[in-house]
Amino acid sequence: MTQPASDSPCTALRGDVLSFRGDPFVDGLDASLQYERDALVVMRDGRIDAIGPAAELLPRLPADTPVEHYPHALITAGFVDTHVHYPQLPIIGARGLPLLDWLERYTFPAEQAYADIDHARAMARLYLGENLRNGITSAAVFCTVHPQSVDALFEIAQGLDMRLVAGKVLMDRHAPPALCDTAQSGYDDSAALIARWHGQGRLGYAITPRFAPSCSPAQLEAAGALWREHPDCFVQSHLSENRAEVDWVRELFPDARDYLDVYDRFGLLGPRAIYAHGIHLCEREYGRCHDSDTALAHCPTSNLFLGSGLFDLAAAKRAERPVRVGLGTDLGAGTSFSMLRTMDEAGKVAQLRDAPLSPAHALYLATRGGAHALHLDDRIGSIAPGMEADLAVLDLRATPLMAARMQHVDSLDEALAVLMTLGDDRAVRATWIAGILRHDRDHGEPVTRRVL
Repeated sequence: MTQPASDSPCTALRGDVLSFRGDPFVDGLDASLQYERDALVVMRDGRIDAIGPAAELLPRLPADTPVEHYPHALITAGFVDTHVHYPQLPIIGARGLPLLDWLERYTFPAEQAYADIDHARAMARLYLGENLRNGITSAAVFCTVHPQSVDALFEIAQGLDMRLVAGKVLMDRHAPPALCDTAQSGYDDSAALIARWHGQGRLGYAITPRFAPSCSPAQLEAAGALWREHPDCFVQSHLSENRAEVDWVRELFPDARDYLDVYDRFGLLGPRAIYAHGIHLCEREYGRCHDSDTALAHCPTSNLFLGSGLFDLAAAKRAERPVRVGLGTDLGAGTSFSMLRTMDEAGKVAQLRDAPLSPAHALYLATRGGAHALHLDDRIGSIAPGMEADLAVLDLRATPLMAARMQHVDSLDEALAVLMTLGDDRAVRATWIAGILRHDRDHGEPVTRRVL
């Protein structure tokens, strides 16, 4: 238990608290999971000031401290979505095609609309509003090739004081002319966006080559140069999502040892680099991810929707060379904003891989695991003094079926299993960002309208 450490105003949340202090895939659940019944989380100046038993901390708070009590709920760190395309919201649910055909038929036409900043702002508001309803407090986001698509998203995220990572897509070939930049213009636009947004409030810029086939060697070289010039930025792209894509990369880059090696040759691996999917990796690629501290974003709803394959989480987290892994919704090939639904689909993929995923491990991937993948776990992803106060409150009785099912639960593990199996946005009772209530399910419209 810790005690409040300042005289400035504070707010407290009361309820059952679950968090992680380490990686359960590496350290085991007993050493990693922290669970406390009827606890108090004290927030001050946007950070967690104290956490401990409510009976002990309540008498020590100033008499006028607001205390939000959440019975029959679980207070967790806010969810971290490690891979998502906000411009693809208008094509969620477009069915029936594998990745490369899906891009041509649905994605590229939809993304051309983001030349209009008013359209970008409308979609950014919708996107961030859905994040709030689903308890997502941080995300790594792909914008489009248009710089204004980044401006629109960051403008609204800054108003929420959200810790968000995003970047302009780099794409100079194998796409419609309206969506292609050049190696030089992509470099110039990205450099200007970094100067304008990176490090402003809680915003971080991600250098964002869409994927190797859409980027010429000159563009990948420019992306690597940009990261060397701005090493505190992030890098995000796609990796080995679809077998036809892997074959295409082999044709385009015949000198590379494998798909990951394409990025490696241009200096695009390392801390704060995260690659989505990684379904069809060889052992050398896993080892290189581990050695370089490069992360993978596991996107199960998207991978199942497009028939791309089954991510091998057990292989990625192998004890002798664990890779940083977080969960991604990957909208709009992904089918849900809900990280609970994403956790459930990750569990199904794991079952098909004959390597079951416990509900607690899934929750880790959605919270501290995502923060760890982004090298932000010193700031977000867990509930501890000094951490930024990004929290989700999950209602264990959100629906009549959940309430009935919870009557037959006799362990935390089973409660998490029910939450993961039956939960969705209705289970997110409240979302707090930097200590401010940004979504209240039961009285939520005025809260959301003030910032969106």
